[in-house]
Amino acid sequence: MSGPAQCFGPRGVRRGAALTLVFASVLATGAVTGALPRGSTKSEDFATRSVASTVDRDEVADAAARAVADGKSGKEAAAEVVSRSGDRWGAVYDERQYEEFEQALDGSYTGVGIAARRSADGLVEVARVQPGGPADRAGIEPGDLLRTVDGHRVDRRPVAEVVALLRGDRTEAAAGSTVVLGVERGSGLRTEALRRARLTTEAVTVRRIGPTRPASSTSPDDSDSADPPGPSGAVMIEVDSFTRGSGAKVRDAVRDAPSDAGVLLDLRGNSGGLVTEAVTAASAFLDGGLVATYDVHGEQRALYAQPGGDTDRPLVVLIDGGTMSAAELLTGALQDRGRAVTVGSRTFGKGSVQMPSKLPGGSVAELTVGHYRTPAGRGVDGRGITPDLAVGSGAEQRAETVLSGLGGGS
Repeated sequence: MSGPAQCFGPRGVRRGAALTLVFASVLATGAVTGALPRGSTKSEDFATRSVASTVDRDEVADAAARAVADGKSGKEAAAEVVSRSGDRWGAVYDERQYEEFEQALDGSYTGVGIAARRSADGLVEVARVQPGGPADRAGIEPGDLLRTVDGHRVDRRPVAEVVALLRGDRTEAAAGSTVVLGVERGSGLRTEALRRARLTTEAVTVRRIGPTRPASSTSPDDSDSADPPGPSGAVMIEVDSFTRGSGAKVRDAVRDAPSDAGVLLDLRGNSGGLVTEAVTAASAFLDGGLVATYDVHGEQRALYAQPGGDTDRPLVVLIDGGTMSAAELLTGALQDRGRAVTVGSRTFGKGSVQMPSKLPGGSVAELTVGHYRTPAGRGVDGRGITPDLAVGSGAEQRAETVLSGLGGGS
């Protein structure tokens, strides 16, 4: 959806990155608030890599303090320092913005209820429409093409930038503000004026895919000759973002799936969220062990899965260029641990860690302090994760075929 987990180009990323990564991975946030699992904060015997922030926190705080003392905006002064630093993921938020992305972590956001994706023809296509949202009420449907947003052509722009326009991120649009969409369906092009609304999205959806085959017998009275039931199909678990409670929903979906059903874990377009939730999701498929390592100002730390996950069920993970941060952390863990086959296209490559800090005047600065690595020690930032099976169009169908070959019943 045009919701809390979308990210966009470097400038527009500023606001979305925090929504996406909870201070860009919540790795750092957990170190401050205690939100990470207790075992994840202990040091391990990994080679420590010194990674300094690209901007000094004291410099940012001093700039804000001087501005406040002069009766100026502390946020603007701090933001100017961050902007000059070249810290791509660094950002400064006022108190209202900070409150908004805190709400976004609970699945609440301002938008029109559209999830977008790149079509086979390279255009921007409506992937899903949130029931009851502004787009749904306007009659917009999955498969419609988005041609313009507020009069600007978007058919060849990055999907994440289009989502930013739908949300009004760059103008800090509020609920009730209007956005005008040019929508194409078939040969018809129409204009729809939508009012943004405060919406709540389901971060995790579960559905059955693939055929099922009931038990059959050669004779109604001959139960001994009955053929055993075929595979129960497969279960698709779509995770749009790692908001609060999403990891437990993934875990519950795996536990509730038929014993002979494989899982297709769809992380396409998932631009991250709370890393603690991604670790909980990893725990659904792993029996303990390392999920990722990360550093904060050069101090090496680690994240571990909880024991008792389902390690036998066939698993395929769908990824694409919109798979970011916490979603990449989960993908890397399942891939490196040999637990899943990954299908799709290379992920975004967002693997840096940000640390939030309160500034004079009430604003919050989020500055890069380190990076995380997969269990095998691979860096993700700027590189992304390459799938085991690279597929362009038709990735979902290929993933189902792979899952079936693994005995997953799709």
